[in-house]
Amino acid sequence: MIPDQAIALCRWSTQIDPLADSLQRKWLRRAGALTAGLRKLGRLELGVIRQTTALPTLDEQLIMRLTSRQPVHIREICLSIDGQSCVVARSVVSLPSRRGLWQAIGQLGRRPLADILYDDRHVRRSAFETGRIHSPHPLARLALSSEPTSSGNRNRTFWARRSVFWRGGAPLLVSECFLPAFWAIATTESSTNG
Repeated sequence: MIPDQAIALCRWSTQIDPLADSLQRKWLRRAGALTAGLRKLGRLELGVIRQTTALPTLDEQLIMRLTSRQPVHIREICLSIDGQSCVVARSVVSLPSRRGLWQAIGQLGRRPLADILYDDRHVRRSAFETGRIHSPHPLARLALSSEPTSSGNRNRTFWARRSVFWRGGAPLLVSECFLPAFWAIATTESSTNG
């Protein structure tokens, strides 16, 4: 499938899908750094899956207000809680911004983006868009490759959210996808804390 068709693989919306339960709604709309919330659930580890230059999907281009399909810098990571893959994330930034206003991304290594986003008064965040994604959307493919139990079931859907961080007019798109193991851990934590 060509990247342009990925736009049809998720209906992003500022309104949460009515099929989402209360726990899903809570996490899909959670403000602040997602990693801060995940750390409350257990030992958090971040693994960098890949960093590359590629064309954005059409839905990425549109939300970032990019005027043409030029290559972008893509960083894909997996966040694990107590050794279980729970969230995958994909950040996208234009190459000029990666070398300019967002150059700190190149020094992150295994640190989360939150380390450069939330203490910078020049950064503002858009409203969240949420949706249910499925393969072959790049975020769904990332989720499937990070979830050992999904092999053989390529038709899974995942809850995801995304927002754009703006710094000096330069957009940085962050999309986060919650894996089934996350919901199991969050449900246990929620029932434990009443």
